[in-house]
Amino acid sequence: MTSSDTTCAQVADGGGASAEDGDWRGRLRRFGYVGRPAADVRERLVPAFPEPGTRPWERLGLGAVAAHRVAHAMGWLGPLLVAALAGALRFWDLGRPHAVIFDETYYAKDAWSLLRLGYEGTWPDRKVADPQILADPQVISLTDPGTFVAHPPTGKWVIAVGEFMFGLDPFGWRFMTAVLGTLSVLMLCRIGRRLFRSTLLGCLAGALMAMDGLHYVMSRSALLDIVVMFFVLAAFGCLLVDRDRARARLAAALPVDDHGRATPDVDAAERTGTGPRPWRLAAGVCLGLAASTKWNGLYVLVFFLALTVLWDVAARRVAGARRPYRAVLRKDLGWSLLSLVPVAVVTYVLTWTGWFLSDKGYGRHWADDRGGIWSWIPAPLRSLWHYEYGVYQFNVGLHTAHKYESNPWSWLVLGRPVLFHYESPRPGQDGCATTVDCSQTVLALGTPLLWWTACCALGYLLFRWALRRDWRAGAVLCGVGAGYLPWFLYQDRTVFSFYAVVFVPFLCLAVAMTVGALLGPPGADDNRRSAGAIVAGALVLLIAWNFIYFFPLYSGQTIPYEGWRGRMWLDTWI
Repeated sequence: MTSSDTTCAQVADGGGASAEDGDWRGRLRRFGYVGRPAADVRERLVPAFPEPGTRPWERLGLGAVAAHRVAHAMGWLGPLLVAALAGALRFWDLGRPHAVIFDETYYAKDAWSLLRLGYEGTWPDRKVADPQILADPQVISLTDPGTFVAHPPTGKWVIAVGEFMFGLDPFGWRFMTAVLGTLSVLMLCRIGRRLFRSTLLGCLAGALMAMDGLHYVMSRSALLDIVVMFFVLAAFGCLLVDRDRARARLAAALPVDDHGRATPDVDAAERTGTGPRPWRLAAGVCLGLAASTKWNGLYVLVFFLALTVLWDVAARRVAGARRPYRAVLRKDLGWSLLSLVPVAVVTYVLTWTGWFLSDKGYGRHWADDRGGIWSWIPAPLRSLWHYEYGVYQFNVGLHTAHKYESNPWSWLVLGRPVLFHYESPRPGQDGCATTVDCSQTVLALGTPLLWWTACCALGYLLFRWALRRDWRAGAVLCGVGAGYLPWFLYQDRTVFSFYAVVFVPFLCLAVAMTVGALLGPPGADDNRRSAGAIVAGALVLLIAWNFIYFFPLYSGQTIPYEGWRGRMWLDTWI
């Protein structure tokens, strides 16, 4: 061990140079100072999951062994139970309303076209095609000339899976979004558990998302944004697992002192490789699938790439690197770029396979007879590039006024939700009493108390990240920023608040982390814990009540008009 390594080890042990060398700790030892107990660097690199408590299960009458097994099983059993509840809510009466709601008119039909042709074909005007699809007998008036579409194919391929199994009807085209909505709740429980090292907080984050109105509505609608959310969340989870595994390899390379504690080491921190990183490759695939559903997934790729680099820098700094950025540049950055960017690009291109194999896809043969300096690139790729340039021009130039468009500044406070569906059943029909006027809506509105609590939680996380250097807060804020901040670049474009579903999981993580702070640190006394539990429990129950209160507006149920009007808490919601 070099002299510099010895100094690092001494500092880690709470010691340092001797009193004769003039070290202040040495001078204090004359008065009985023994220093702070040394921490094992491995515990800082990869904190262990705390041993789950068995007291609640023992109080239910289980023996010590059985309680121990149940407590450990809750790491998976708890998330599965939360996901089962979310799934029951999302699949309940999934075909209601029996209508083509909002942008389902595009994506449900495009999905069917991909299933039949491999590319997006041509349909009659939606005022003609939609009633024909819902009619009995059904009429499907798809023709094979390719048509221009504004979004890549992955999300529509996902929707097509449900249509393949159940046909071109509301249940069929909503089936896969309900599946992804349910699985995302399960993923969030597990991600929260790994992030906070707490099964309780992980399950709380998942339960909050299960009770969010926007996530619920998007899980029951054949739109693309819930698909983007699913792959973004999956990518975040993959990077979180990759972070733990890479840091574990780094910790294993550190030297161990006479007391069995790992100590910082410059050589190990700066020269140790982290080995194969399959979870980072998986994250690249997920980010490619997100971007090939809607292009806002590209911004998430940039944010998450920066996040992983900063995680690697922090790991090498903790391990003892003097120049952690240089070490990351030498050992990690190249693999980070290769694992994420090229993998995402290749994934994106592969999702266009149906279009490549077609002859009538829109713009498929644009480059066949064109030469020039780019002629060395295969013609299908040049045709795709031209097609995508047209898509870009369309998206940045979309300024058509819409009644339910909203500015991103208003999204977090729910300034303007989107009405997906509205009907006024006649008295005595479709569940409407004979003496009152009724309303039937599907409103893309987040659960108000959850979102307004999340605004406060984001403030708390900013404090934790900026002033306490809490990496968990930074990770959650990165997820929110990746899904939210890019939309401020397009404030003149026609945008809608339901795009925010992409960062809903991170809002739920923010609230869960804030609830954890309310509950108090592990060493808090019983009074502090009890007070925190009361406040946290009351908050969660109020959010659950708020979701139940607005549930008829999310699920298309028929309610009296006055009941609908009473739930319009803000005039901008109408």
